[in-house]
Amino acid sequence: MTTATLFPPHGRLMTKLTALGPYLREKKSQEGYFFFDCLASCVNADKEPEEREFWGWWLVLTATDNGFEYSYDFGRYDLSGEWNEGKLPAKHKDAVMKTLVDFHEKLTPFIVDECQLTLSASSNLTQTQLTELA
Repeated sequence: MTTATLFPPHGRLMTKLTALGPYLREKKSQEGYFFFDCLASCVNADKEPEEREFWGWWLVLTATDNGFEYSYDFGRYDLSGEWNEGKLPAKHKDAVMKTLVDFHEKLTPFIVDECQLTLSASSNLTQTQLTELA
């Protein structure tokens, strides 16, 4: 006899995932799909706040049969509020990676220990990306 994986209710997940950090974008998330991002390093701090762009990351958490799968990427958050995939400049890489690793260290115990679900990397992540999170 098999048992179905029991997921917490969507509202509870939204509350708990929001508490992990300022990264969850509620308007881009829905049942079984959660969008996180982080504006980690300012591109042009000398400009007015409304004119600043940032280097950072975004992560998508998607429900699977027994838990969640994540994928993430890096890029530049532009003035129109959109992410543009791109290679991180060397001077911004450490700041961006630190925020992603810090977030991942909060996400993993929540999903695995508290929710008793699996958390796995998407097959589309490169070995370099996976190594950076380890």
